Formats: sequence, C-alpha cells, structure tokens
Amino acid sequence: MASRRYTIIVADRNSGVVRRATLSLRPVLIASGVILALPVLIGIGAAWKAKSDILDLRASHEALEAENASFRSATDELSTQVTSLEAAIQDLGAKSALDPNLAKTMDKLPALVKARAMGGSTEADRTAQRTLSSLGTPEDTFGLLRTLLESLESRLTLVSHNVDRRNALAAATPSIWPSTGWLSSMMGHRVDPITGADDFHAGLDIAGERGQPVYATAAGTVTHTGFQGGYGNLIVLDHGFGLETRYGHLLNYGVKQGAKVKRGDLIGHVGNTGRSTGYHLHYEVLANGKLLNPLQCLSQQKPRAQ
Repeated sequence: MASRRYTIIVADRNSGVVRRATLSLRPVLIASGVILALPVLIGIGAAWKAKSDILDLRASHEALEAENASFRSATDELSTQVTSLEAAIQDLGAKSALDPNLAKTMDKLPALVKARAMGGSTEADRTAQRTLSSLGTPEDTFGLLRTLLESLESRLTLVSHNVDRRNALAAATPSIWPSTGWLSSMMGHRVDPITGADDFHAGLDIAGERGQPVYATAAGTVTHTGFQGGYGNLIVLDHGFGLETRYGHLLNYGVKQGAKVKRGDLIGHVGNTGRSTGYHLHYEVLANGKLLNPLQCLSQQKPRAQ
C-alpha cells in the first residue's frame, strides 16, 4: 500500500509568493516515534546502568565485609597469642627466680653435672624469611606476625624447659648443712684418730649431741639405709644429675629405702655407730662418682668450729 502524501502550501500575501512542501506520512510518523522514544530509551539505559552499579557496589561491599571479618578473626587470634605469650613470660619470670646463694653453689658444680641438667643441644626453630618491607598485602603481614609469634612461643617453650631443668638441678644441689654442731674434721689428708697414721678423710665430720636431727641437703631418692662397715648406720641419697650424698654413723633412720625426700626433710639422727670415736655425722658429696668437697656446696650458716 502506497504511503499517503500531504502537501503543505505557504503563501506570502504581500509578495504573492507561494511555497509548497510535500511530506510522506510514514517517515513523519517514524521520526515522531523516534523522537518520542528517545527519552524513554535513555531512561531505560540509565536505569540499567544504575542497577549494574548497585550490584557492583553490593558485591564490593560483601567482599569488604568478608575481608574485614577475616581480619577481625586474624586480629583476635593474634591478640590471644600475645596474651598467652605475656602470661608465659610472667610465669617464666616467676619460675626463673633463684636464691642467690643457691645459684652460687650451682655454679661450683662440675661442668658435667650442669650439662646433664641442661640436656643436649636443640636445633633452633626456623624464623620467618620475609621482612616487613617486602610484604605486599595485609594477609602477608598477618601471616608473618603469626609466624613470628609461633616462633616466640617455640623459643619460650624451650626456655621454659631449660628453666625447669635448672630448677630441678637447683632442688637436687646439696646446699644446706645436714646437721648443727661443730666441724671436728675437714675433707682431705689428716691423722687417723684411731691409728694415728696418715689418712684421707672423704667428707666432713660434724660433731654434735646424741640424737641431733640430720636433714637431707637436697631433694632426692633414698637408695640405701643400713649398716655399712666403717660408716656404721648409713643413708645414701641419689639426687639425680650424677649427684649423691652420704650420711654416716647415724643413731637411727628416719626414712626408708626408695622414699622421696625434699631439701630439709628429717632423715635420721646423729649417732656413734661404725668406725667412730664420738657422736658425730660423717657427710659426703659425690658428683659423677667422684668425691666433691662439701664445703664448696654448703651455703647456709656453718656449724661452730671446734
């Protein structure tokens, strides 16, 4: 069907000029439709763009919330680790406190005894290889901090173990006088009080009254109670780390073989049994099977000198 055509006539009354314009209806309608539809299309496009932007913002917001939640979780973990480390450091400080006199006594022990207390060498834990300047993301920073804190925890565990071993050695170090009285004989060469011949005295003789208390000079285990030759009634304590103490000429026994004792526990009483010329305690200290002069270990007030 042919499109209708319309002619528009414009006449100028003054000059009499007449102008005609012929228009086709279809192009006019199409142009009018396009003009009318253009704002609608622009509005629809703007709405789609706004909707897309909103979806992008929502996705970005959700991603940021997830990231913040992850950071909060990592921060809480690090805070918990730091709190745990602070508690461990405080506990370690309390455990590491040691009586100065006892510390001096421990310093005088043979190197092998102290080496047994510290145990073998341990391989140092691996530290983080990255530096803060090379970190690119917050995740890297949290990761490095976590690694450093774990390394500190590992080191604290090692230090705590060494402190425990040192405290165990401190408890096992013979450091107090086993009885009160006066020194009647030192360790070393002397004239034998019975034969008058030259003799080597293996420990200290602390003279006292009959029945005077005898105390364990360090924590340990009773490995012997019984009569043994010149020692008479003898108690032997094994303190671990190669340390041993002997208490001779006792009147009686206050402990049984196999018993655990602490420093200062009553283990017997001063007597005059065995090869003895009077009431006194014979006291010996051995380290790794070799005699040690008890005077270099004892840190409390000395008995009265004769």
